[in-house]
Amino acid sequence: MRRFTLCLLAGAALAWPLAASARDTSAVPTPDAPVPEAPPVTDDAGGDIIIVGKGQTRQVQQLNQADIAILAAGTSPLKAIAKLPNVNFQSADAFGAYEWSERVSIRSFNQNQIGFTLDGIPLGDGSYGNTNGLHISRAISPENVGRTEVSQGSGSIGTQATNNLGGTVEFFSSDPKPTFGLTLNGTYGSANTVRAFGRLDTGVLGENGPSAYVSYGFLDTDKWKGYGVQRQNQVNAKFIAPVGPVRLVGTFDFSDRRENDFQDLSLDMIKRLGLRNDNISNNFPLAVLIADTGANSGYTGAPKLNPAAGTVTPAPYANADDVYYDAAGLRQDYLASLGVETAKGATVHGELKAYYHANHGQGIWFTPYVPSPSGVPISVRTTEYDIHRKGVFGSLGTKLAFNDFTVGGWYEVNDFRQARRYYGLDSRTTPTRDALHFQYLPFATQWYNTYQTDTVQYYVQDKIALGDLTVDLGWKGFSVTNKATPIVSGGLASGRIQVKDFFQPHAGLNYKLGNQVELFGDFTEVTRAFVAAATSGPFATTQAGFNALLTTNKLKPETSDTYEVGARYHHSGINASVAGYYIDFQNRTLAQTVGAGIVGNPPILSNVGSVRAYGIETALEAKIGYGFGVYASYSYNDSTYRDNVTVGGVVQNIRGKQTVDTPKHLAKAELTYDKGMFFGRVGADYMSRRYFTYTNDQSVPDRVLVDATIGARVTIGDRKFEIQGNATNLFDKKYISTIGSNGFGYSGDNQTLLAGAPAQYFVTIKAGF
Repeated sequence: MRRFTLCLLAGAALAWPLAASARDTSAVPTPDAPVPEAPPVTDDAGGDIIIVGKGQTRQVQQLNQADIAILAAGTSPLKAIAKLPNVNFQSADAFGAYEWSERVSIRSFNQNQIGFTLDGIPLGDGSYGNTNGLHISRAISPENVGRTEVSQGSGSIGTQATNNLGGTVEFFSSDPKPTFGLTLNGTYGSANTVRAFGRLDTGVLGENGPSAYVSYGFLDTDKWKGYGVQRQNQVNAKFIAPVGPVRLVGTFDFSDRRENDFQDLSLDMIKRLGLRNDNISNNFPLAVLIADTGANSGYTGAPKLNPAAGTVTPAPYANADDVYYDAAGLRQDYLASLGVETAKGATVHGELKAYYHANHGQGIWFTPYVPSPSGVPISVRTTEYDIHRKGVFGSLGTKLAFNDFTVGGWYEVNDFRQARRYYGLDSRTTPTRDALHFQYLPFATQWYNTYQTDTVQYYVQDKIALGDLTVDLGWKGFSVTNKATPIVSGGLASGRIQVKDFFQPHAGLNYKLGNQVELFGDFTEVTRAFVAAATSGPFATTQAGFNALLTTNKLKPETSDTYEVGARYHHSGINASVAGYYIDFQNRTLAQTVGAGIVGNPPILSNVGSVRAYGIETALEAKIGYGFGVYASYSYNDSTYRDNVTVGGVVQNIRGKQTVDTPKHLAKAELTYDKGMFFGRVGADYMSRRYFTYTNDQSVPDRVLVDATIGARVTIGDRKFEIQGNATNLFDKKYISTIGSNGFGYSGDNQTLLAGAPAQYFVTIKAGF
């Protein structure tokens, strides 16, 4: 591996000085040309590393398909945005797609406080047990993402989200290509990774007729430690059809993702067992013995089914939570949409789109806390998800004099079912169930509830153009009603709760100082609606606890006020931005988890005060000639709790402490080369210390990760061929990636950490016909 690393660096050094650019830059906007508010969604990435949101009244950046294509094939689009200011991304795998470990936060707001959309379709709150959407890695293959827009503030006023306290991430699928073509990509690499992708474009049929594409993606990779695989099959399709001044747009997406989990770790476990400690999925008899000793010692509280096993956990393990037999996440999704839209620059502009999403999923854990009826001291515990969402959203606007006035709305009904079930094992020597298969015929249902969420949202916006000054004024409002109905209550809450806030103001301005410099500033006020589930939100507690939330504790929705000011510079191949912000986050809601994550105890939910955050964000990109480009970003974020918290009569002194999973310093740098036949990239990502307790007594250290790419492309007639080599974590840094996989505690160590992947290498061959 070290030799491969040196060869990759040497190859990049030899390749970069070679001649003339193969990337077509004829379509790249000149530095002084304004970036359209919503540019066409194509695969043409142009020459920019990023596009700093010129003309916008808020902090925003845009990435194109090239920013994803330069990464290892199959990389999540979320990993691509990690280089942007104040974006904190973590994942335990090389692709950033392993959902249990995938975390993204912006300005200290975590992913369930960020709005995610794909072509305007809401993707929900981004959490692992997503109750109202799906991860972008399941919604679309990365090769089909044409554009990604990140707003570090609270995002566009028209975003279909009721949780975006801390920004929005909007993905846009690429349009079908205008000419018939076939794209084929194949990847092989570390951990026996095999990935294939194919896309067929019909081209425009007839004169100004319809066009479409369909694609298939496949990924199969071993876990980088332990035993198990991560596997996905994915289909995407899209069509567009011009009809007079508008066009019809339809999409269809299918994903079947099945992945074995990595073992959650604590600092103590890492010290005793190392970062490579993982589930013992290759040794079922050992897992049975550990479960027996855990029961005999009283550690798991399970019945003693084999007293002869004794009470001593087999070395090197200390208890039944040090290692489990296996765990997995299974998700199957269908997502479809159909709509009509006008040209973005039309005098009368708008869109109307309907969508449907169906999901079936199971989160699987082989648990030693509940034995099987057969006498095996382990059973298979599942958390089961079934989502049926249907909705419609649209907008209509017109330009009148110096005003561009728009109104829009969104309506969704989400029927969600969630269950906790247990499935039996029949042998002490061999597992009789596979973690990568959906489980059937449970012997027990702990709880099974139905949840309905009705969302109505609207917005009003006026963009006022007064010469060099642009002013955005508007507001949005929503009503979100959550209902819980038990089928098997299991002691969890049922009932109804509603959040209404029909006036959430947004205001911003942009002032041009000539053609090179612009100043901007904005203010937004946002309310976050509750979610309805057994594992998160106000229903994830007992009935008595829920009743207290409505009466005694008077649970309030979280709110945030965000203030931003900044400046942008565009000239002679240089794009730069600097922004400062202040955030007042109120009514912070905390779900306090009790016990190990595998036990699944109901959390305790309450309002616990406020958070203050302020910081700066800078970004610079420049073309420095001879095919070279540089990009760098730095962000400083001071985010602290403003109130102590009382839990069980004990005061937890967290006032003034840094918020969990919030590094104060993030720095990213990237050197790119693209000239003639060859291209390459080296990127570095620095993240400072992160705390995983509210009192800040436990933390993980800072780290620097380096990724690299080298490649070559040729064109023979109308056929294009490319070979690309990628290295992730190039210098094999040993580090902790994800924190908070099982939540955060007030103090003390916790089994809530995941190790980051070591150096891994991939080669991709691409062909276009």
